Amino acid sequence: MPVHLSSRSAPLLTALCIAAALVGCSRTNVETPGTAKAATAPEKEVGIVTLKPEVLALSTELPGRTAAPVIAEIRPQVGGILKERLFTEGSQVKAGQVLYRLDPASLQAAHASAQASVRKAESALATARTVAKRNAELVKIDAISRQVFDETQAAEQQAEADLGVARAAEQTARIQLGYTRITSPITGWAELSTVTPGALVTANQAAALTTVQQLDPIHVHVTQSSSELLRLKRELASGRLQRASEAEARIQLLLEDGSPYPHAGRLTFSGVTVDAGTGSVTLRAVVPNPDKLLMPGMYVRAVLQEGVNDAALLVPQQAVTRAPDGSASTLVIDADNKVEKRPIRIGRAIGARWQVIDGLAAGDRVLMEGSQRVKVGDKVRTVDLGARPAGTSVASATPDATSAASTPLTR
Repeated sequence: MPVHLSSRSAPLLTALCIAAALVGCSRTNVETPGTAKAATAPEKEVGIVTLKPEVLALSTELPGRTAAPVIAEIRPQVGGILKERLFTEGSQVKAGQVLYRLDPASLQAAHASAQASVRKAESALATARTVAKRNAELVKIDAISRQVFDETQAAEQQAEADLGVARAAEQTARIQLGYTRITSPITGWAELSTVTPGALVTANQAAALTTVQQLDPIHVHVTQSSSELLRLKRELASGRLQRASEAEARIQLLLEDGSPYPHAGRLTFSGVTVDAGTGSVTLRAVVPNPDKLLMPGMYVRAVLQEGVNDAALLVPQQAVTRAPDGSASTLVIDADNKVEKRPIRIGRAIGARWQVIDGLAAGDRVLMEGSQRVKVGDKVRTVDLGARPAGTSVASATPDATSAASTPLTR
């Protein structure tokens, strides 16, 4: 059925049509710039570090204990009453210095008896020699029988043997008498005395009278795991590490309180057997101890200089991420300024950086800041953090179109 509009409705309808057309034009004009804005979004800015080869001296910190290189436990070799102690406890003693003296009376008597036996044997030998010499002349003229001559010759030899026995007994008695003066076999520092004058001691008793130890230089025994030793040998064989001979390997000590010991030592022995219980190898170092600061039994940490890597690559720890399986990776900016995920193999921690074993090369640009705002494949603009002025940083948020046009980005 046809609709007839009145003359009053026509102007109103015309106005509505014009308004609708204007609204459509307005929407077209607004949406078109928005589409252009999305298509021309600015590239995100990230901070990177460029890897450069460095000369790296590698070291390993190992636990250890100090030990005296030479220890002498002083024990009596004869029994007797201790008359006096002739050293100061805790002082240095010299080799051959008398430390204790025992009552020598009984051993002096035994020595005197042995000397008398020697003189008696010498007299008997002189008589036997005279008789043997005379009978040797008489047997030539058949003044005595051959049997008598043989007996006198045997008697002379018997007298010579008796003299030898007497002299040996005298020497033994003299040695025993000398043992009443108990001396130090080495030069070193004496410990506390376990006996006092008046005590009865016995020959070769279990308890030592005192102990003398050499303290300068002193030994440090450290242990290194066999796995670390294998890794070190592989790196030396591959040429990644260079090191001098074993005899020139140096160590530095850290004391129990963490302070460094002022004198460096040298490695002198590396074990050839792995301990089945701990899986470790024993190493020995000789360390100067002129001030007697190190005492036997002290716990120390030995920093062992393993070798030098002339072209080491170090990546900041914050640039490395680990997967649940323990594998490591990092984000790298490629030649087209696009973000790439790179699996890497890392070694030990050097300060706040990881040593890179495989996966990166010198000149690679590793993403350090801004990884939360980008994803793999994004094209970015880079700021080299190594060349950035102190106190500046990469923007923490992506600027919008207006601020990007009006405010320069931090570089």
